[in-house]
This record gives sequence, structure tokens and C-alpha cells, in this order.
Amino acid sequence: MEKAGVKPLEGIRILDLSRILAGPWCTQLLADLGADVIKIERPRVGDDTRHWGPPWHGEGKERVAAYFLACNRGKRSAAIDFSKAEGADLVRRLVMKSDVVVENFKVGGLAKFGLDPESLRLLNPRLVVASITGFGQDGPYADRAGYDYIIQGMSVTGLPDGVPGGGPMRIGVAVVDLFTGMYTANAILAALVRRGVTGEGCHIDSALFDVGLALLANQASNYLVSGRDPIRTGAGHPNLVPYQPFLTADKPLIIAVGNDRQFALLAKIIDVPAWAHDPRYASNAARVAHRDELIPLIAERLMKRTAAEWFAEFDAAGIPAGPINTIHEAIGDRQAVYRQMVQGMDGFQLISSPMCLDGARATSDFPPPALGEHTTDILFEAGVSEAELDCLRDSGVIG
Repeated sequence: MEKAGVKPLEGIRILDLSRILAGPWCTQLLADLGADVIKIERPRVGDDTRHWGPPWHGEGKERVAAYFLACNRGKRSAAIDFSKAEGADLVRRLVMKSDVVVENFKVGGLAKFGLDPESLRLLNPRLVVASITGFGQDGPYADRAGYDYIIQGMSVTGLPDGVPGGGPMRIGVAVVDLFTGMYTANAILAALVRRGVTGEGCHIDSALFDVGLALLANQASNYLVSGRDPIRTGAGHPNLVPYQPFLTADKPLIIAVGNDRQFALLAKIIDVPAWAHDPRYASNAARVAHRDELIPLIAERLMKRTAAEWFAEFDAAGIPAGPINTIHEAIGDRQAVYRQMVQGMDGFQLISSPMCLDGARATSDFPPPALGEHTTDILFEAGVSEAELDCLRDSGVIG
């Protein structure tokens, strides 16, 4: 699969004042779509995630944490200390030539530098400013710092109470941060489309808290319809049965039956075809009601053969099933290889963007930047002279 030629966001400039994950994930997505993303970082320190290792890429002063590489592909880095007046002025000059600013400071945190959304939009009325916070720009929690892990506390992930080792569990990646980045990118794209009609920018208010609630999806709807809190179901599904991993003669296999036809096929393959007509199991609603008796019966049958043997039959019959992979196995899977989901660039290996347009992969052409790698070029573009650059370097405003 080739990279896309002319990308949808070519000609759009994003000024990225964000750090850690939600904001950088948003701007990486926009960079993959062709936007020129300028990442503003603190001189000598940079984004905190540059130091969130091991593991590291490179050695010595050049080393950078794998975490940083995951969410900063395709950007240019300018090291500017905007806590100093001269640095804040440089950011304002860049704002004048930008379409979007993304920031994730605490509410009001940029006002002391004169870089708050209201001030920036007075400078550039066409500017779209996206503010990412833990709890939003207003409300009783607006002043609280927000972290993915804290927001995940509202999730239903984990084993039921009373089960050995039971209780809530953190999802394996910072899913609230990642989805906040994606929701914010969607809002930015919508704001740019609207600006094409009205000529005006806007201020986007993105909150991890709001996203965490939105991600409850069918579980929240289950509560709103029934009035009952959903219980944790571990690796199972609250609305579908069987929809979980099962042990086989050698290793686990996930089975994800989505309808009654698939269940009838499953029952036939595991040699209990009568289940397809048993009123306890014939419909999904009945299977959910009789989950506790049906699951052990399926589990007993599946222990008679290996995962590969069962999978071959399930796959041939069109029953959704699959292994539980390590990351190494997932990345090395023949489908991942065929789809070119690992991207090599300048000594880096990164997961490619999942976006494909007209059969071409929409992914950035250059790797995550070194700290301050593009400071000079970016400031030249903003009209800063060589003499000014020398003074700014000497005073520590830029790096």
C-alpha cells in the first residue's frame, strides 16, 4: 500500500502547544492527513514523554523514549520558552500564520502568557483553538487536573466482585486520552469546514471526562434504559453470549457470536446441534439469561481440541473467532504485514496510520522530531531575522 499523494490537509498549519498524549495524538492524526504541525516545546526539556523510558531509541543525549515516538510522527519541533515575554511574542507571531492551535494546559493556564484562546482569536479571527482538559472549561471540576487513569475509574472493565482476583481494572492503553485526541481532531476538521463557509474560527472545548462518559456507549445506554448499573463481566460481553475467550486443549481462543445463526453453526461444530432449538439457548436474549449454565458447557466441549483445530472450523463456517496475541504476534501477523502496518523511516519503526484514502495510506513522511530540530526554519518562516535568532539563543528563549 502506497502513501497518499496530495493529502487532504496540505496547506493547513497546526500550532501544537500540547504535550503527553491526548493533544499529541490529535495533532499526529492531523499531520498524517497532511497538515504542517509545529510542535512548541520547552528548550532543553521538551515534551515530558521524551523522558518516559525505558525503552529508548538511540543512546546518550540523543536517546528518546518509545512513548514519545508513538504520538509525534510527522511534526516539526521548535524549542521556545514562552514563559518569557520574548518567547510568548514568538508564539503570537506563529499564531498569525496558523490555522489551528491545540493546547492542553489547565483552564486559564495560558492567560498569564497572553496566549489564552480569547487573546489568540483576537489576533487571528480565523483561528481554530482546541483546548483539551481533564474536566472541561467550566463546571465544578474545571480546575482539577485530569488524567486518563482517573477518568477510567468510571469504566466497567474488570472481573465481577466475588470472583477470585475480581474488581475493576485499568484498560491496557490510555484509551480515554487516545479517544479524546481523536474526538478533538474530528471537531477541528468540522471547525475548518465551517470556517470555509463563515470565515470565522472557534474555540473547541474537549474534556477527558466527557469522552470517558461517551465511551461507555452501550453500557451507559443499558443503564439509561434499565435503571440498573451494569456489572463487570471480565472478558465477556454484557449483551452477547457467547462472546469471550475460552480455554482449549492448548491455549485460549476468542469466540464472538453475534447472532443466532452463528450460534447454531457453533452448536453444530461442537457436536450439540440441539442447542439451536433449545429455548434456553436458541435466542441471544435466552443465552444472556442462561449465561452461567451455558458458558461452562461450551468450555467443556472446547477443551477437547486445540485452538488451531477449532479456529479452522469456525473460520470456515463464518463464526468470528481469533487468538489472544502478544503485541509481537499481532504486529507480525500476515494481515498486518500485508497491510503494511509497520512503517520504517530514518531508523525508526512505527505503527502506521490506520487511515487509507483511495487505496493509499495517509501517514506522515518523516519521523518524530528531535527537540528543537526545526526551530530556526520555523522562525525564519515567521520573519525572524538571523540577528534576532542569535539574541534569542543567547537569552535562552529558544533552543
